[in-house]
Amino acid sequence: MSTTSDTASVTDYATEFAGRTALVTGAASGIGLATARRLGAGGANVVIADHNAEGAEKAAADLRAEGIEAAAVAVDVTSPESVAAAVAFAVDTYGALELAVNNAGIGGPSAPTGEYDIEAYDRVVSTNLNGVFYSLRHELPAIEAAGRGGAVVNVASILGSVGFAGSSAYVAAKHGVVGLTKTAAAEYAAKGIRVNVVGPGFIETPLLRTMDQEAYDGLVALHPAGRLGRSEEVAELIAFLLSERSSFVSGSYHLVDGAYTAL
Repeated sequence: MSTTSDTASVTDYATEFAGRTALVTGAASGIGLATARRLGAGGANVVIADHNAEGAEKAAADLRAEGIEAAAVAVDVTSPESVAAAVAFAVDTYGALELAVNNAGIGGPSAPTGEYDIEAYDRVVSTNLNGVFYSLRHELPAIEAAGRGGAVVNVASILGSVGFAGSSAYVAAKHGVVGLTKTAAAEYAAKGIRVNVVGPGFIETPLLRTMDQEAYDGLVALHPAGRLGRSEEVAELIAFLLSERSSFVSGSYHLVDGAYTAL
C-alpha cells in the first residue's frame, strides 16, 4: 500500500499567481510579452512596462482580450526616475507589488573590444546592467512594503557565463547582472524575497529570421538541441522561479539554452 496521501496537493497553474501583481520590463514583445502572458494566465495582475509606449499599450490590450488583468506603463530603464514611476504605477494601480521580471535590454553593435565604440558601450551597459540595478533599487522596497514576500527574476543571457567575440559590452553587462542577482538574493532572503536570474540561449524572433540563411544556420549549430529557443520556453522557467514551487531557490543562475553552454 502506498504511503503517499491520495489527497496530496497539486499546483493549480491557473491560480498560482492569483492576487499578486507582476511588473515586467521590456514586455511589449518577445520574452517579456511571453512572460507577462504566462503570469497573467496564472492569475497575476500584470504591468507591461516598455520604452515603446504604444507597443506596451497594444500588448496590454491583447492580454486583456485574453481575459488577463493587464495595464501598460512607459519606462526608460536607464532613468532611475522613470523606473521609480513605473513601480509606483504598479502599486497605485493594483495596490501592491510582489513579483518583478527585469527583462529590458538591447544588443548593441558588434566589434572587437579594442575597436568598440565607447558611446555604444555605455549605452549597452546603461540599459542591460544599470537598468536592472535601477529596477531592483525600486522594486525590492516595494515588494518588502507589500509584506507578503515575493520574487524577482532578472533576465541575463548565456553570455552571463561565457564570452562571445564582438560583444564586449553585452557580455560585461550580462555577467554583471548575474553578480547583482546573487548579491540582492543574499540581502533579501531573510525578508522572504527571492531573486534569481535566467540565461536564455539564442531565441527565435522575427528579427533573426531576417538574417541570411547561412548566418541563421550558424546560430542554430551553436545549440546541441539543433534549434533556437522559444520565448514561451523562457517564460515557463521564469514563471517557475517566481512561483512557490521554487520556494527554496534564490541567488541562482538558470540556463535555458539547448545545451549551448554544455560544450
